[in-house]
Amino acid sequence: MLSAVWLVLVFCGMFALGRYASTPAPVANGAPHWPSTSGIRRDLQRPELVLFVHPHCPCTRATLSELSRLMARLSNRLAAHLVFARPEGVEPGWEQGALLARAGEIPGLSLVLDDAKREAERFGAHTSGEAFLYNVRGELVFHGGITPARGHEGDSVGAAQIVALVDTGASDLRESAVFGCEL
Repeated sequence: MLSAVWLVLVFCGMFALGRYASTPAPVANGAPHWPSTSGIRRDLQRPELVLFVHPHCPCTRATLSELSRLMARLSNRLAAHLVFARPEGVEPGWEQGALLARAGEIPGLSLVLDDAKREAERFGAHTSGEAFLYNVRGELVFHGGITPARGHEGDSVGAAQIVALVDTGASDLRESAVFGCEL
C-alpha cells in the first residue's frame, strides 16, 4: 500500500514538472520597429537579434546553449545582442556569475547590461529567453523563444524560424512560444 502511494506521488510530481516545463510565458507584442531610443548600437548591414535574459533564471543556461548554436550556424550573417536584465534596487554586480561568463564566450555576441530593464521596456520584452529579430530596415520579423521548453535544449520552432529568415529572408511563422522566468 505504501509503495502504491509513493508511486502515485512520483507520477504526480513528474506530471507537474512536465507541465511546468512545457507551459510558455504569455506572449506580448514586441516593438514593430527598432526602438529609436535604444542604447543598443544597430548593425545596418545584417539582420539583428536581440535576446533578453535574466541572469538568475535556471532556464537561461539552455537559452545560451541554443544561442551559441545559432551563432555558430549563422556565422557572420547575424548581428546579435544578449541583454542581461538588471532590475532597479539590486546590489552592484548582481548580474555577475556563471551565466554572464558563459555568454561572454559566445563568438560574435554583444553583451548588454540593462539597468532598470529600460531596454526590455523599449523592445517590449517580459520573459527571459525572449528574442526579437529585426531585418536590416529595422522591422521586427520574428518574436519568440529559441528553446523547445523551459530549461531544455534542442531543436525549436523559434531557432528554425530565425535560421530561415537569415538564410532566405522568409519564414512561415513570425512568432514562437517563450519559456523562461519573468525579467
